[in-house]
Amino acid sequence: MALGMLGLKVGMTQIFDADGKLAPVTVIELGPCNVLQIRTPERDKYSAIQLGFKDKARRKAIRAERGHVASEFVSKRRAGLKQAGVQVPEKADCEPQRYIREFRLEGPVPKLKFTEEDGSVKDEQVAIGDVITADQVFTVGQHIDVIGTSKGRGYGGVMKRHNFQGMPAAHGAKKVHRQPGSTASMASNRGSGRPKKGHLAAGQYGNAQITVRNLDVVKIDKDSNLLIIRGAVPGPNGGLIVVRPTNKKDIPTPEERAKAELAKRKGKGVKIEKKAK
Repeated sequence: MALGMLGLKVGMTQIFDADGKLAPVTVIELGPCNVLQIRTPERDKYSAIQLGFKDKARRKAIRAERGHVASEFVSKRRAGLKQAGVQVPEKADCEPQRYIREFRLEGPVPKLKFTEEDGSVKDEQVAIGDVITADQVFTVGQHIDVIGTSKGRGYGGVMKRHNFQGMPAAHGAKKVHRQPGSTASMASNRGSGRPKKGHLAAGQYGNAQITVRNLDVVKIDKDSNLLIIRGAVPGPNGGLIVVRPTNKKDIPTPEERAKAELAKRKGKGVKIEKKAK
């Protein structure tokens, strides 16, 4: 997994792209994110970068949340570690963070472009305490995956949750119009007396983690920390969103997409050839 970022869903709108086409887009307030920890194979047995998003008031943060980011935090446990000669991990020295997520890395810590005080831009490895913005990680036209939590709709029946047709609506069916019908557990799984795994039934609807893959970045507003992507993403406005570079293979090139759009206008089926491995 590559380095991603955390953000909040602002809402949907529509804009015109460079070709004059109207595009439905989702606006995401992405970052800035503080680098809280860097996991290394030598110490943690895996490589990852831990990011924090949105400052949390100190009066609302518990001691564990304050100590996770503060190097000068006073606690009995930290004092005991120092007396025992154990080195305390480096801290980011920032405010407590409301949202914290880790992004696994397959290789070494990536390098990003950081702007120095004199205005010069340098490529440096991500370090603890750095602040990452959207324009450092993503570029316009890049394909991304968006992870969010869908809207919770409570306990739903099979007609709303799984699009069941329901029972007959004529007078012969009495008070069973929206019922699922026979479960057929004994006949389909003879001898066990239990339904098969994956049986569709009424239950909790929504409030689940959903990943939408292979969306493309339309625009990046560096000053307002906004990422504008084509299409819809799961969750309500104000919900937490995780954005990462896509791990989907066989991504169509701009030429293939233009060819597919042209074939779609002519009424022909869209066919994208897979790339040779």
